[in-house]
Amino acid sequence: MTENQTISTNELEARLQKAENIRIRDGVVWKDKFERSHKICEARELSDGTEVKLCGRITALRWLGKLMFGRIYDIEGEIQFSMSRSEIGEEDYKFMKANVDMGDFIGITGTLYHTTAGELTVRVSAYEILAKALRPLPEKFHGLTDMETRYRQRYLDIVSNPDARAALLGRFKMTQNLRDFMNRHGFLEIETPIMQNIASGAAAKPFTTHHNALNVDFQLRISPELFLKQAIGAGFDRVYEVAKDFRNEGMDAMHLQEFTMIEWYAAYWDYKKNIQFTWEMVQELIMKARGTLQIEYQGTKLDFTKYEMIDYTAKMNELFGCNILDFDDVDVLRQKLVDMGMFPMAELEDLKSLATLVDYVYKRKIRVNIVQPTFLYNYPTYMVPLARHNNEDDRRLDMYQLLVAGGELCKGYSELVNPIQQLAAFEEQAKSIEGGEEEAFNPDNDFVRAMEHGFPPISGVGMGIDRLAMIVFNQPSARDVVLFPIMK
Repeated sequence: MTENQTISTNELEARLQKAENIRIRDGVVWKDKFERSHKICEARELSDGTEVKLCGRITALRWLGKLMFGRIYDIEGEIQFSMSRSEIGEEDYKFMKANVDMGDFIGITGTLYHTTAGELTVRVSAYEILAKALRPLPEKFHGLTDMETRYRQRYLDIVSNPDARAALLGRFKMTQNLRDFMNRHGFLEIETPIMQNIASGAAAKPFTTHHNALNVDFQLRISPELFLKQAIGAGFDRVYEVAKDFRNEGMDAMHLQEFTMIEWYAAYWDYKKNIQFTWEMVQELIMKARGTLQIEYQGTKLDFTKYEMIDYTAKMNELFGCNILDFDDVDVLRQKLVDMGMFPMAELEDLKSLATLVDYVYKRKIRVNIVQPTFLYNYPTYMVPLARHNNEDDRRLDMYQLLVAGGELCKGYSELVNPIQQLAAFEEQAKSIEGGEEEAFNPDNDFVRAMEHGFPPISGVGMGIDRLAMIVFNQPSARDVVLFPIMK
């Protein structure tokens, strides 16, 4: 047994004895309720002399003979309290000192005042031990530094790490604000299936699960897109979903296999309308979260008071030295990149389609260099089989992406509502899958059939909430804004 294990065992035994002492005195160690008068954050707005009943977890204790100071915490705030032997009585004071530890939950009744040092404090007249913590919190001034432990025991990370607490609380409030924004603009939140016969709506490899009652394999959704558009066809003019999606692909700072997106679709809008709507939304979310549109992300200053516009096809043509819309053979385009010395053949030979090849080049040569908020638009038709073809040039899509700090925040387009074109696009995707393209769009004939019954003009957007929260709250990894990330 190691020294740390010995200390942990001794601590546990000591706390179990204290729990027994509380049981003998109170009858119950882990109480069923406490009638508080205010949350801690609300109490901090009150005047001195106000009577309050507060509760929370103890995060600090300091005993000074006949006087003690401590702190209680909840997710939105912390406040100091003081107890004196003369005010609460000898026996209660001694019992508190002997049996209450950091990490325990207590309820306090008392009066607000400011100490000579100017700190708001509750002068306690009575207390109640609400729950005994049998294991200690991390050391007060060190907290949790090991990332593995932080993610596995997130509850400790939140209690001991103010930055983690602020980022996670901020992320969930941002999601509330996101819903509020959508609701105010006439969108209705609906729900679509997570288990699907065919996971489609994005270029990604799905997870598979088995349904025992039906004895059928299902795929976890990679996007709610096709069902949300069918809802538009049913007559819901504006819909959205805050959706958990699952993609069985690589993991890095900006990519998790289980992640949260918001997707929204509006009948009778085009992609240009959604560009402005997206920008208005992003600005409002950042302003509410940070109080300014000029923020810092990992040492880089970002200015959300404005955005740039980049023509994707024109930028790629400049890089390739030719018009990428003229190519219909992936082997020819791949060889051109090799001949230009841009990439070795070994790096490109597994890219089976024009879409994956062009996207690979874009991500390594263009996207990484985009820092400030930028909308890219005007994409080749073969990039997304669900987007509407441009009226003036059938080789281009009415589509855009918003990029910040080298990462994609959202993708939106005028939706393809022509069932003949949609079927043809799915057939091309089926060929890509047969050719070994694991992340091609899965064709969905039920979706085509729904479109054949008639869809109005539609524009839709998918935005990654985790990635947006990373940037808004200046966190280096998507895991830092996910409450309980998946661990091995």
